[in-house]
Amino acid sequence: MSKLFIVPTPIGNLEDITQRALRVLKEADLILAEDTRNTGKLLNHFSIDKPMLSYHNFNEHDITDNVIRKLQAGTTVAMVSDGGTPGISDPGFLLIRGAIQNDIRIECLPGAVAFVPALVCSGFPINRFYFEGFLPQKKGRQTRLKLLATLPFTIILYESPFRIVKLLEELTEHLPNRNVSVSREISKMFEEHIRGTAEEVLQHFKTKQPKGEFVVVIEGKPENQKDKYSSNDEDDAS
Repeated sequence: MSKLFIVPTPIGNLEDITQRALRVLKEADLILAEDTRNTGKLLNHFSIDKPMLSYHNFNEHDITDNVIRKLQAGTTVAMVSDGGTPGISDPGFLLIRGAIQNDIRIECLPGAVAFVPALVCSGFPINRFYFEGFLPQKKGRQTRLKLLATLPFTIILYESPFRIVKLLEELTEHLPNRNVSVSREISKMFEEHIRGTAEEVLQHFKTKQPKGEFVVVIEGKPENQKDKYSSNDEDDAS
């Protein structure tokens, strides 16, 4: 009986891959890869030679049914992203949902995901947190920021090096004086965590060119802080 394996891969240091992940990749009939070039380097490093099929944001709607048919025919499929766990701000949701709808067995291996080490290293409370992932680039972005400003627990965002300065500028506007922890290059040689207010961290990246992928962790709204987006009626009622 075939099975769909969700296989986390290292977000930086190749030593972070698990022995189980390596075994699954060696035993799979087919590997779905977000970028076959990146996954090819990983497989070559561990001397794994398996057929690969590109599965990414731009083709997943077109080929998910084809992959489901392969699974129904008995093919064992392992899905990976360029780094981390598929489905967490990476392709994977459509295929996982399709597999469930077709009674195909799914097994998700535990492993690397970028926001966990960033969250732990932030120093903010982690008993409750909200994972937003990537904000919309245009439509709906301001609405999401206004919502995030009202949340009383730790918030996690992903951002690219090309938009991190813009994001920090927006945080200084919508979440003024809120502390943040910005992590980059997690598990890599130049890993760093920049902590301070959004304004302080913004000044850091205005003088130092942003490089790498970023995880932005934001402290929740303090209990005694008035929500500037609440209506007057709500303020009166409180």
